[in-house]
Amino acid sequence: MKIRSTLVLGSVIKRGMARPIRVEFAGAVYHVTARGNERRSIYRDDQDRRLFLTTVGEMVEQFGVRVQAYCLIPNHYHLVVGTPLGNLSQAVGWLQVTYTVRFNRRHRRSGHLFQGRFKAQVVEADEYARWLVEYVHLNPVRPQRKSEPIPAEQTEVLAQYEWSSHRDYAGLRKKPMAWLCLDWLRYWGTAKADGQREYRQSLARWFTKRAESPWTELRSGLVLGGEQLLAQVRELIGQKQGHDEVRWTAVQQVGALQKQVRKLVQNEPDEIRIWARIHLGRERRVVVAKAFGYRDGSGVTHLLKAIERRAVENNHLAEKLKSLKCAFSSFKS
Repeated sequence: MKIRSTLVLGSVIKRGMARPIRVEFAGAVYHVTARGNERRSIYRDDQDRRLFLTTVGEMVEQFGVRVQAYCLIPNHYHLVVGTPLGNLSQAVGWLQVTYTVRFNRRHRRSGHLFQGRFKAQVVEADEYARWLVEYVHLNPVRPQRKSEPIPAEQTEVLAQYEWSSHRDYAGLRKKPMAWLCLDWLRYWGTAKADGQREYRQSLARWFTKRAESPWTELRSGLVLGGEQLLAQVRELIGQKQGHDEVRWTAVQQVGALQKQVRKLVQNEPDEIRIWARIHLGRERRVVVAKAFGYRDGSGVTHLLKAIERRAVENNHLAEKLKSLKCAFSSFKS
């Protein structure tokens, strides 16, 4: 897979980081989403929704992308997009600018419609296509509190929801959008009818229970896929010298070291594990406190001071802390 450095992979940049890292994968698949500015609605009525979908169709025609699934929510959208030409940034950028111009013209307004740039995660289709499509399609009926189950009565609500590709996958719509690519039905069944039937059955299993998010398996805020794909992304980012790329690389290195520290002290008493995670792994005290059942970071601070006082007089404890520092230095280097 040839990779070029011009696509937004949106979940990388956290608070305090200025812009999304741009990495582009020719022939890859992405989950793309963008919210309305200040979380406001990006559609005021069904005519706006039809206008957005018409614009998506024009994007497909002009840029040669493949839309595998979509879902429109009042203040954001979801698209699952394949890029045979490796031009997602160009295509989706055009989509948002064009729709904004059309929306503003129709409603006699001006200014931004979307909240910054779109976000995108690269997806390994063979592994995650089913989970991703089903999760995207469940957006209109999932409770706001993600920990709550989807009520059984919402089944019919979803069946009637016009503004996603769910009805197309389920075989409930006579004529899908001409630009919608339904070849992913093969992940549910070889024949079209078999795929639609298995899709309906698979989706029905989500009701009356919590819809587990595929983003729990997102790697490094970038990749919903395997280690090989992530390694390719890391290699490309490592070749770039921008501030955000350097910072992302540093964050990943810190995360790897923290995992090593946790493994190093996994069989030690809690106080030693806490000490190591903070002093060696440089984890935030509030994070460690939560992991060990403390109300806040102050309890952990008191524990650390107590350990340090004891180590002055307790040679065994002092040697233990020293040996951990040495062990940490060896794999850090």
